[in-house]
Amino acid sequence: MNFTYLHRMVIDLFLIMNWLSEATAHVPLDVAQLYQPLKYQLNQKESNKGSSRYSANWTSLDSRPLPQWYDDAKIGIFIHWGVFSVPSYGSEWFWNYWKKGIPDYVQFMQQNYPPDFTYQDFAAQFTAEFFDPVQWAEVFNAAGAKYVVLTTKHHEGYTLWPSKYSWNWNAKDVGPKMDIVGDLKLALELMSPKIKFGLYHSLAEWFNPEYLQDCQNNYTTNTFPSTKTMPELYELVEQYQPSLIWSDGPFDGPDWYWNSTVFLAWLFNDSPVHDQVVVNDRWGNNVLCKHGSYYTCHDRWNPGVLQDHKWENAMSLDKHSWGYRREAKVGDFLTIHELLEQLVSTVSCGGNLLINIGPTHEGIIPLIMEERLRQLGQWLEINGEAIYNTRPWAVQNDTDTKGVWYTRRNETVYALVLAWPKENILTLGSLTTTSNVNISMLGYDQLCTHRWQHRSNFKSRAIPDIYVVTCRW
Repeated sequence: MNFTYLHRMVIDLFLIMNWLSEATAHVPLDVAQLYQPLKYQLNQKESNKGSSRYSANWTSLDSRPLPQWYDDAKIGIFIHWGVFSVPSYGSEWFWNYWKKGIPDYVQFMQQNYPPDFTYQDFAAQFTAEFFDPVQWAEVFNAAGAKYVVLTTKHHEGYTLWPSKYSWNWNAKDVGPKMDIVGDLKLALELMSPKIKFGLYHSLAEWFNPEYLQDCQNNYTTNTFPSTKTMPELYELVEQYQPSLIWSDGPFDGPDWYWNSTVFLAWLFNDSPVHDQVVVNDRWGNNVLCKHGSYYTCHDRWNPGVLQDHKWENAMSLDKHSWGYRREAKVGDFLTIHELLEQLVSTVSCGGNLLINIGPTHEGIIPLIMEERLRQLGQWLEINGEAIYNTRPWAVQNDTDTKGVWYTRRNETVYALVLAWPKENILTLGSLTTTSNVNISMLGYDQLCTHRWQHRSNFKSRAIPDIYVVTCRW
């Protein structure tokens, strides 16, 4: 029997059993009624009765403590997948750039498609015939990821779940004819239950007529968020119960246009995930890097210094795109050393690393991306103790040796060295030790305390030869 088909049978059977067990006990909420942009009822449900309640304003919402799982997790996988994966040229912003007349994109279409070809025509070619969510889950688990964030809807408006607010522009109606969000969620629950499931969702849609009309009205109307974007978000939360919501796309329009605080108050008070969900900072063009469970500030943000608020470095293995590109060269992808540098510097400064991949339209994770993820997992098998569940130390990077970053867990301090020192002599200027301090090396089963030498203004250590240490990078 085909292995992929067998996986699909297991997932479908799990879905049927789950539905049968809950059908008599759970009546789904009417999403349209749940969304009340002009009136929010704080006593709407009893799910958070007796604990702190949050009002629909940033002062109240920002007072909510960050769920600990997110600060402990450190590593997530971002998945950019959609209709843009079909042309797979230039960027996931393909449609926008083509319609704006950017020459490379216009020329690409002229050379490869007939004159009357539309972007919507690409959707039928988004086939996902090799999409194996169980295999994806195995890769993410091997990478050491603790959460996954899937693009449920990018700025093109195409949804990867059968949303009733995106008729005939979703993966169930056109393209692969499947609920991609649901299939991946179930595969993670079956194969990697410790990985948290997160969902990316774009507030804006480039060419949605209702959105463009609201923009033209200078946001004095909010037809688009009231009838499209916010109902989608309630639908996603009720149906898939994500542990993380990665909002994006408020190019224009402040938070009050999107009714973001109303949604977040419901999310934190009364939603099925009110006690564990975390959200980012992209809920309006006036919110970025100011409000949210954690900050992203801008794409590929790695400040290199300790921040006073939890943050995330959302970056891509492809240096130039978030979506899959057929024209990409091998040098366009991060090496494992570059990826580890991003991870170590991010975690040392209190951030999480969200590593993006871009699958093909058939549903294949490009081999170079899978290789990077598996290499990362191999490194974490030895060094994960210095990453997961850690917190920033008093010093982030060493004062004497470049490429050394510090983390701590309880009373243990970890020095993460990105380059093997010359002649096996490591100098650390930020450490002060005493005679009762034990010094060891991950991947080496002997104490290194006896190798440590104290000098007047620095400390040095002769570390073992690289060939006796269980580590490749």
